[in-house]
Amino acid sequence: MTDYSSPYHHALSSSVKASASFDREPPAEGAAVSFEIETAVRAVKSLLRATMNGVASRSMRDSGIGYKLIFGTELPRLRQLAEEIRQTVAVGADHQRRLANVLWQENIRECKLLAIMIFPLDQFDRERAGLWVESIEPEQAELSQLLAMDLLSKMPFAPELAFSWMADERQMFQLCGFLTLTRLLMQGVELSPQSEAEFLDQAAAAWSSSYLPLRRAVGNALMRFGERSDAARQVVEQILGR
Repeated sequence: MTDYSSPYHHALSSSVKASASFDREPPAEGAAVSFEIETAVRAVKSLLRATMNGVASRSMRDSGIGYKLIFGTELPRLRQLAEEIRQTVAVGADHQRRLANVLWQENIRECKLLAIMIFPLDQFDRERAGLWVESIEPEQAELSQLLAMDLLSKMPFAPELAFSWMADERQMFQLCGFLTLTRLLMQGVELSPQSEAEFLDQAAAAWSSSYLPLRRAVGNALMRFGERSDAARQVVEQILGR
């Protein structure tokens, strides 16, 4: 439950909510960022600075996570902030979507994570999904994981997207495809025999990848699939070489 006495809410109320005075007709996606959205972004950045974890920030940077700026804020605190943004930006999904799009353009870890958390589910389409995944760098696999969990796996086209991307030659699309399928398997989605065979073929091919996040995603997807039956488990063990 949102704590409306928190500094998060007061800061957002005075900055983000004050930005609600824009025209109700949103500009084209490529249009210049409005003053109101810029104000909201500045408010979010100020709140992120207040949550900065210096130790985590240094650790992430030392591990090679590629961003211009890393605050090191933990995901639970980002979840709290995302919820307060949703509660405070009361003018509707269009404003929330525009704010999320601008946050995604920031080369800041926490801004990109927040963008995923606050993007309105019913406005996240396949074109937007492709554009976002295309912009993710290999060392930013954390974004792929959250994107699959919060948005991709909840889309009506999620199964089609997962299979299409698993077969893609681009490793970030492959990664998001396997991550999305894993989420679908966790949700109990049933696969047809043809889909099972296609998944196993793609998993066997991707298992030899030198990109560690992709190998982990493939392994997790296979383990979830193997939980379905003894026969499935035996096939998985053959692929994994066990």
